[in-house]
Amino acid sequence: RAARSPKMMENKVFLSFAFYSTILILKMYVVAIITGQVRLRKKAFANPEDALRNGGVQFCREDPDVERCRRAHCNDMENIFPFLFLGAVYSLLDPSPAVARIHFLIFCVGRIIHTIAYLLRLRAPTRSVAYGVAQLPCFSMALQILLATTPYW
Repeated sequence: RAARSPKMMENKVFLSFAFYSTILILKMYVVAIITGQVRLRKKAFANPEDALRNGGVQFCREDPDVERCRRAHCNDMENIFPFLFLGAVYSLLDPSPAVARIHFLIFCVGRIIHTIAYLLRLRAPTRSVAYGVAQLPCFSMALQILLATTPYW
């Protein structure tokens, strides 16, 4: 006889949220790895000890390509971390699984396109549009959370 799964694992909305959140976190790891690889290729290190290990203190410097990767990563942190909070709380509100999945999918795809546009220097306004589209489900979830919790403040 199979063991009964935890209540959280029966919540289809939470499972969908967990799936898309994990994809986004893996994407952030990939951007971090890309940043490190660009640092090595361009010999542009943030710390003197890293520069010394890789050719000399003169390589403790900034590089525009490394900075572009760093900005993409910072932008992810500024947007994905709030999504993680909003999506988790939204999942507890018992929304329609189909509607919730659309929220999570739009955010995830928007962030992936944003990163691709950032790293590959795609023509404007690709990155801005991806950013804006990804914000729509976040605003929707935030509004629904506020509406659901207003009676308790």
